[in-house]
Amino acid sequence: MIEYAKVILPKVSFSKDLFRKELLKCISWVDESDLSELRTFCYENFSDMYPEILSEVFSTIAA
Repeated sequence: MIEYAKVILPKVSFSKDLFRKELLKCISWVDESDLSELRTFCYENFSDMYPEILSEVFSTIAA
């Protein structure tokens, strides 16, 4: 599922609401062992665009 997240998140990054929705879906689908990799990927690629979404979403999950 991590590979799916790496494909879909850039495609929906044009919309703040859609990005947040898809990020939450990806987090729910990804294995706990891959959560750290997803977090790193998101911060490396989207921290300039959506820092508030990343902080909000990743602060609510245990990783």
